[in-house]
Amino acid sequence: MNSDTELAPAVESILEAARERSGGEGVVDVDARSLSDALADAEAEGRVPVIAEVKPTSPTAAGTRADDPVELARAMVDGGAAAISVLTEPTHFGGSPEALSRIRAAVDVPVLRKDFVLEEAGMDVVEADLLLLIVRFVDDLEALVTAARERGFQPLVEVHDRAELETALEAGAEIIGVNNRDLARLEVDLETFESVAPEAPDDVTLIAESGVSSPADVRRMREAGADALLVGSAIMDHGAGDSDVTANTRRLTRAESSTTTETTRAHDGETQT
Repeated sequence: MNSDTELAPAVESILEAARERSGGEGVVDVDARSLSDALADAEAEGRVPVIAEVKPTSPTAAGTRADDPVELARAMVDGGAAAISVLTEPTHFGGSPEALSRIRAAVDVPVLRKDFVLEEAGMDVVEADLLLLIVRFVDDLEALVTAARERGFQPLVEVHDRAELETALEAGAEIIGVNNRDLARLEVDLETFESVAPEAPDDVTLIAESGVSSPADVRRMREAGADALLVGSAIMDHGAGDSDVTANTRRLTRAESSTTTETTRAHDGETQT
């Protein structure tokens, strides 16, 4: 790993499980759907580019959702999601490679494989359009970025601070996610993205991850420079098993247009008065 910082016990457990899992048979060869095109399409249609996450549960979730993952993904796309993130980690997040395969066959947007890939063999499990690589957990990021691209994946490199951002840039990362959750304490702070984003070059696609739960959070991250947002818990709403995933997604993808509407209504009200 790239950090000597002590990790939360839940994270240590996740990494231990990841080390015990084997890779797939053979090398994956992906014909990937373009994330940049999907984000541009969302912008052109007046939607906030949101990568909505199918996450049955997590160590920080209030419960578990047992819905069919394909139906969840379709509901997210109906709500305007530009892309879908799918947890494939089985032990702590209730995910699976099979769920990702089914989702990718059912939707026409890019699909991110969200897992804890620590070495090259861990890539050859399932086809996806994007693959998550977490700077803090790998030893040779540049080699993994190269290996991911050779398979056709678009690597999404996750960082938490400026030093990790520098590591990601040196490894040639072009899509970078800034995780607002501190993996040492599992606490969320949106100022994390705000402190890291100014250091990122303009030609990098910058994604704000974790902690976005309201339209106000969406606007805050966008104002700080987020090209897209990765949102899981606020959409899945693990504490309410029958929560409307489409409505939850739309609430965030329309966050900027709703501000315009609210401003217009306020102005109209003042005029009428």
